[in-house]
Amino acid sequence: VQLQASGGGLVQAGESLRLSCAASGRSLSDYVAAWFRQAPGKEREFVAAITQSTSAVYGDTVKGRYTIAREDAENTMYLQMNSLNPEDTGVYYCSVIRGQVYWGQGTLVTVSS
Repeated sequence: VQLQASGGGLVQAGESLRLSCAASGRSLSDYVAAWFRQAPGKEREFVAAITQSTSAVYGDTVKGRYTIAREDAENTMYLQMNSLNPEDTGVYYCSVIRGQVYWGQGTLVTVSS
C-alpha cells in the first residue's frame, strides 16, 4: 500500500487545517488508519487512529481539537485540526496498520503565534 498525504501549510494560531491521505495499491478498508506527527527535535508522536468500524482514539494533546475520519469508498483518510497552536507544528504522517505499520511521506504543518 502507498500513502500520499496532503493539506499541510502555514496557519496562524487558532486557525484550522484539514489533512488528507490517499491510499493506493490496496484498499484502505483492510487497515486501521492513523496519523502521527514529529515536531523538530522530538520523537514521532501518536495523534489519532480510526478502525475499520470507525472507532477513533486520540492522543492527549489533540483530544477535543482534532477529528480523524476515513472514507473507504474514496480510499482516503482525513485529519481535521481545529484550534491549532504553535505546539502543533511538525511533520504529519499518515499510516495504515495491519500486522505492521505502513507510512506515508508526511506533510508539514506550521502554526505561527
